[in-house]
Amino acid sequence: MDKTSKQPETEQPRVYEELVITPMRAESATDAITQLGARLQAGGFVKDSWTQATLERERTFATGLPIPEMGVAIPHTDAIHVLKPAIAVGVPDEPVEFGEMGSLDGQVPVRIICTLAMVRSESLATLLQRLIGMFQSPGVLTQIAGAQNPADIVAIFDQHLLSAPFE
Repeated sequence: MDKTSKQPETEQPRVYEELVITPMRAESATDAITQLGARLQAGGFVKDSWTQATLERERTFATGLPIPEMGVAIPHTDAIHVLKPAIAVGVPDEPVEFGEMGSLDGQVPVRIICTLAMVRSESLATLLQRLIGMFQSPGVLTQIAGAQNPADIVAIFDQHLLSAPFE
């Protein structure tokens, strides 16, 4: 049977080693998003408009999450800027200040940045729920922040995100 015939298209976002920056040296949230956007673009995952669109969205809808274990940010933008699904991860050597999600002026010192590239907008909510659940699991953020290399970070994300099919 031809695999392209009328089967629903699933969108399994993954972290790839070339999309991981650890340790990341970033002066600001803008710098961090720009570095991760460059990796996504170089890998053919996003259009050249992705970084600017993500920066603009971040100014309006901040993505910093003050999770008790450590701050996380999940910058993303609309599907029209994406070519294929992926997650790029940055682990700054020093925390980077991001605006707090749902706050007008709150700031979060972020230790883990996960930029999202999704080709279907309806898949984004599912991915955000999975990531937040993953980040709230005790010890996961500490594992990511303490990983020695990109392969270790990829393995942690694969363990948590690939355990169930993504629709």
